[in-house]
Amino acid sequence: MFARLSTYQGSPVPAEGDLTANSEAIVQQVRDVPGFLGVYYLVDRASGQAKSLTLWEDEGTMRASEERAARIREETAQREGQRIVSVERFEVGFSHLEP
Repeated sequence: MFARLSTYQGSPVPAEGDLTANSEAIVQQVRDVPGFLGVYYLVDRASGQAKSLTLWEDEGTMRASEERAARIREETAQREGQRIVSVERFEVGFSHLEP
């Protein structure tokens, strides 16, 4: 399994701010990409920093998704008033998620 970690910087998010407002639309854009396994969106409300972590079956499917992912990342950042700080790629050493 491989992961792409994108870091964004925006304005602080109020405590009552809805972090899921556009989540379904974003997930729909990547759900049908071959090799896509899942996504996490992490937010530090106080600083306005956010990270998205997408998970892929293997390095090949992650690399094949780069162009589409870049478009989605840029559109989302622009809509949310964020700037893209970095995009990193990793092999997942292990994972565990409680049911």
